[in-house]
Amino acid sequence: MVQPQEDEISVEASSLPPVPIQEISDDRTLTETVLFPTPNLFIKISKLEIRKSLTALTYESVFAAVFYSIIGGALLSNFLLELGAGPAEIGLLAAIPQMVNLLQPLGAYLVNRITSFRWYFMCIFIPSRLLWLILLPAIMFVASSHIAGYQVVQLTLAILLVANIIEAFGRAPWLGWSAVLVPQRLRGRYFGFRNSILGLTNLICVPLLGLAVSAWPGGKLQGYGAVLVLGIILGLISVGCQLWMTDINPQHLKVTDADTSQPQGIDFSLFKDTNFVRFVLYLSIWCFAVNVSAPFFNLYLLDNLDIDISVVTIYHGLGTGANMLMLLLWGKLADRIGNRPLLLLVGVLVAVTPLLWLGVGSDRISFWIWLPLLHILAGGTWAAIDLCTNNMMMAIAPLRYQSNYFAIAGAIAGITGAMGISVGSFLATLPGTAGLLGLFVLSGLLRIAALVPLVFVQEKRSIPLGELMQVLFPIKQSPDLIEVE
Repeated sequence: MVQPQEDEISVEASSLPPVPIQEISDDRTLTETVLFPTPNLFIKISKLEIRKSLTALTYESVFAAVFYSIIGGALLSNFLLELGAGPAEIGLLAAIPQMVNLLQPLGAYLVNRITSFRWYFMCIFIPSRLLWLILLPAIMFVASSHIAGYQVVQLTLAILLVANIIEAFGRAPWLGWSAVLVPQRLRGRYFGFRNSILGLTNLICVPLLGLAVSAWPGGKLQGYGAVLVLGIILGLISVGCQLWMTDINPQHLKVTDADTSQPQGIDFSLFKDTNFVRFVLYLSIWCFAVNVSAPFFNLYLLDNLDIDISVVTIYHGLGTGANMLMLLLWGKLADRIGNRPLLLLVGVLVAVTPLLWLGVGSDRISFWIWLPLLHILAGGTWAAIDLCTNNMMMAIAPLRYQSNYFAIAGAIAGITGAMGISVGSFLATLPGTAGLLGLFVLSGLLRIAALVPLVFVQEKRSIPLGELMQVLFPIKQSPDLIEVE
């Protein structure tokens, strides 16, 4: 999440790697402006600024991806398990980022009262990432037995809570800013390309980080402390990438004087938008269904199956590789058929994936074949879900109110996601509920149910569902039939 500057910056745009935005390079000159036409609203951004901003956004995302992989996911779960954490703590680890999404509407409210996206995000992400420095001395003390492991678990969860509370104020504005910088006609391809780069980053870095933690001479706790230092440094570098992204004044996204009657704060009247309500209904059920089981796959691997963290990160690397390879395909397909048909088509595959975990055991076939294939399937399909969900949210939200739309959707998704994690944590500890495998079955069934409201969501650029198979698999007519016609 980042922002921009101009010629006075010492690093030139030409020193940054290109991104695939060929459509910007048409017969217009680079000094011309690209207008985002909405009634009474025009944002002027030159094509050169768009190129520079999208390249900087890609850089920012790469550095941030490494940081977030260290302070979340399998690496942090393994760190807490080494300290003696159980299912309740692992559930909290996943629930905290979801619960703080309730604060997203406040972020949308605040951003309407500032004049620079860039400095707003710097004030958010620099403190939230520096907070993790507090954990470093605690790791040293627990390694030397000066404090108990459960105290470090509590400290870690407290840092996670405070950091996510701060970042929650930037999540909705960040999506709104991205929606302005990335032209609508390029969103599928650009975000597909950017996310594939992130996939490559995770594919390389996460297994290496897991191996470093596992093989660290001072033990896994000290190993995590070492990679955490690296993560904080890269997290701050990602914030610095904002300087090469074109800054936008959020006040310019407001309506003009002709529409001053429109609300400038958090506008809950957007619930009168029935299409938005249908989408939020789908999103809330989907988030609940996914989070019933999502935090516990790593727990199942690390605790129930007793697989080493280095192997688990390799599994995640395979999923990331599949994610990276499929993103470009999903991006192009989303631009062609729309986001909604793709969400429905791939959503069915994502829904049945938890059910496939019922065949996983501690045998060699599961270890070498079944688990790698499951992670590859999950990585490839979730690439479409993540890409199309964000793009569809941008498509159905009016530009001038996007921060409000994103904030309300994020808050509702956050609370339902947290409810899902809470329900999953409770059911996982109950006797006679088949443990974690029972959660996987419940999650799969709920995911299928979540797709029903999505059928009724309208997206201007998507093709009708009845024509989906014909577009994906066109049947060529024989020459004889053409002559008869």
